[in-house]
Amino acid sequence: MIIVDTALEAREREGRPIRVALLGAGFMSRGLANHIVHTTPGMRLVGVFNRGIGRAVDLCAYVGIPDPATPSTQREVDLAISEGKTVATGDAMTLARSSEVDILVDVTGSVEFGARVALEAFRHGKDVLLMNAEIDATLGPIMQTHAARHGVIFSACDGDEPGVQINLYRWVKGLGLTPRVIGNVKGLQDPYRNPTTQKSFAERWGQNPAMVTSFADGSKISFEQAIVANATGFTVRARGMSRGLEYKDDVMKIGSLYDIDELRRLGGIVDYVVGTPLTKVFVLAEHPDPKQQHYLNLYKMGEGPLYSFFTPYHLVHFEVPAAIARVVLFRDHLARPLGGPVVEVCACAKRDLTAGEALDDYGMYMTYGEAVSADEMCAKRYLPEGLVEGCVLKRDIPKDAVITYHDVMLPPERLADQLRAEQYRHFRGETWLEELVAVPAS
Repeated sequence: MIIVDTALEAREREGRPIRVALLGAGFMSRGLANHIVHTTPGMRLVGVFNRGIGRAVDLCAYVGIPDPATPSTQREVDLAISEGKTVATGDAMTLARSSEVDILVDVTGSVEFGARVALEAFRHGKDVLLMNAEIDATLGPIMQTHAARHGVIFSACDGDEPGVQINLYRWVKGLGLTPRVIGNVKGLQDPYRNPTTQKSFAERWGQNPAMVTSFADGSKISFEQAIVANATGFTVRARGMSRGLEYKDDVMKIGSLYDIDELRRLGGIVDYVVGTPLTKVFVLAEHPDPKQQHYLNLYKMGEGPLYSFFTPYHLVHFEVPAAIARVVLFRDHLARPLGGPVVEVCACAKRDLTAGEALDDYGMYMTYGEAVSADEMCAKRYLPEGLVEGCVLKRDIPKDAVITYHDVMLPPERLADQLRAEQYRHFRGETWLEELVAVPAS
């Protein structure tokens, strides 16, 4: 968004920077914090949360803040920020409640924790920006309703694939075309990867092996494409989308993979492929006007009917300040759901699973996620991949089978389960999950 730079420069001149607090002090947070502190005018890093406060302090040192404040009370947090200090804390709620914070950026990847902090932030008039696709894909629609009640924004961000895809989608629509496919491109797809197989890659780049695994096993791209689907009304052709279809030809010819009549009938789809060179995301669109088709052909877009538009990269944390400014200064949502879920992410067994086992989290050893239509998700009562951790299996589950709510005992008193039950009731009039959550595990 080109107007963002001038708006931020104006805030810098006025001495009214946007006050940003980060939830999480890992790899992406470090890059984002460094960018805000050193190269983003009109923005100030005022707080960093991490469960182990030492990592928050370390992040501050990494970006050149040698002596962050480490207050223990709400009053001390507010006072420290008002005095121009950056706060490092192990209590995220103090940042969510602080009158000295304009926006929280969630970089945790946690659904349960993220929901609790976001709801507290809403109650205190605070916007929340997500580098946390998992919560957006799992609870995004109902979280939007809570945010709207408080007049705040709960938004995806530039840089992450959902934001990059929606930016391209909006631009293509602005040209007068009708998008039919919104696609993502991966370099690798293997649902059986785990933190052991991804350990060396993670160590090389200083990343979390579980997060790297979620990229490789397809869970992350499923979360991302669910967000895009829910923001556009597009669906999937089948559970799992392409499941790693390899396409290494020219991106301008990628439309050959799709049947336009099917795309029209479905109203548009989200998808992904593996290995397309020089491409990160793409939009395939058609134009109904033969006169404009003639111009598109002249402009080297081909004869149609599907015209290919693409972005060659996504720069993750480098683009996040643009999203912060869009939310705070222009009240612009990125990838806001149109209503209830259209696509969700179900949990599949990564190996044969045994009754009595407690499931580990996404990106680990036991499950991977697949994008699936919300109708199928609800009708078959699939367990969401974003909420697998801590569920105890009631029966054996074979490798690659989808896990359902009937297969597990849920952890007690999880807010995220209550929110999903509310989401089904609010958008679909379905009460089965509400009734299930109300029954204590036995």
